[in-house]
Amino acid sequence: MTGSAADTEAAPAATPPSLGRKVGSAAKWSLVNTVVMRLGNFATGIVLARFFLGPEAWGVYGIAQTVLLVLLSANELGVSLAIVRWEGDPRRFAPTVLTLSAVSSLLLYAALFATAPAVAGVLGSPEASGVLRVMCLCVVLDGLSQVPAGFLTREFAQGRRMAVDALNFTLSTGVTLLLAVDGWGAMSFAWGSVAGNVAALIGCSLASPGTLRFGWDRQQARALLRFGLPLAGASLLALGVVNVDTMVVGSALDPLALGFYVLAFNISGWPVRIISEAARRVSFAGFSRLADSPQALAAGFGRALGVVVTATVPLCVLLAALAAPIVDLVYGERWLPAARALPWLMALGLVRIGCELAYDCLVAIGRRRSLIAVQGLWLLVLVPALVAGARTGGIVGVAQGHVLVAGAVVVPVFLLALHRGGVGLGTVARACAWPLLGGAVMGAAVLGLERALGDGVVALLATGLAATLLYGVCVLPARGLLRGART
Repeated sequence: MTGSAADTEAAPAATPPSLGRKVGSAAKWSLVNTVVMRLGNFATGIVLARFFLGPEAWGVYGIAQTVLLVLLSANELGVSLAIVRWEGDPRRFAPTVLTLSAVSSLLLYAALFATAPAVAGVLGSPEASGVLRVMCLCVVLDGLSQVPAGFLTREFAQGRRMAVDALNFTLSTGVTLLLAVDGWGAMSFAWGSVAGNVAALIGCSLASPGTLRFGWDRQQARALLRFGLPLAGASLLALGVVNVDTMVVGSALDPLALGFYVLAFNISGWPVRIISEAARRVSFAGFSRLADSPQALAAGFGRALGVVVTATVPLCVLLAALAAPIVDLVYGERWLPAARALPWLMALGLVRIGCELAYDCLVAIGRRRSLIAVQGLWLLVLVPALVAGARTGGIVGVAQGHVLVAGAVVVPVFLLALHRGGVGLGTVARACAWPLLGGAVMGAAVLGLERALGDGVVALLATGLAATLLYGVCVLPARGLLRGART
């Protein structure tokens, strides 16, 4: 997951329907893009897991991917969001943004290259050192692509973004499969990621011409760092929250358990990535346009939350209730231990979707300190919970620790932060009430139908279809809210 710079500058003064049409069109393109890309990644993952890579290789890949995501959360110091958020012509300060992003990315990669053996050893996977050094080249490539990608987001140009992502996917998947077939193991993921990021950099530059220019303005740099560093800190904490479990499993358990956990976590991320990524590519820009009107912001957030929760709940329920038969059917019997953690991770995935949307809303209205406080508290409470869970229950205990902290600590704190930002508890409750009720009814129906019909392919399809239709009936009272999101 187009107007000119002048059109974008005038966007806050445009009538709400005009903004709504822009957001709606971008959201449709973003959803199509995300679904197509994720289905492609899903199919590729099945092929790799069933025929070429075992749990140990997935564990090494999980470690490298975790480190990469943490670095990506801070590689451009948060300054690239100014391209989307700041008023005025972004081409005036874009060269300074690109310079800051490139320099910080290069420094991060240099530090990672030097410390890769130590990092891999601490995370319980010494063999991941070489994979880390290759895969984290993506940090530099991503830093260079932030400015042209930011222009695409600002202009709601998700059609062009889809073309870029398709190029990325095609090249990265092709390289990964070729190397995996040739026996490269986890290193096939690393070189595939690098190839895809090269394609994305070239594609973004072509889709947003004239934006890949370096420059420097000291005054702009100071303002950008004041804006971006708190966001980078909050983003780093957020990525730490999502990825610290992989580090805990890698250091506390064996490589086999890590491979099973990484697969389960990836499966739990399917609805998060499909729904949440599509929404987040337009939500921040949309919330930014509404930030000066508390009532419009609250209404916009409520509609967006209602849409993403309504779309996500049935996916989460099906994957949680049918975890074992789905894992067995899709990946094979040797991956069944991953299914034990999956129901808990699906509950976590549903919470993450709401928290990520709240994160974007709080960033758009400038509540960066609140974000840092929330994410810092989340990570502080989460680490001991995950360590205790790993010691007492293995990968299932880690997943349970995640859900316990998210539900008991994080959700209430996010609700408080949203309330202080003008989005009341009633708005959130109205958006989530019918989908959550429908999810409970759907879960009971799935369990009952599975006992009656069994877990064969035809039975699973019948169970999923019947339960989804029942869910649709349950959420019919919320159709007014969903229609409002499309206007």
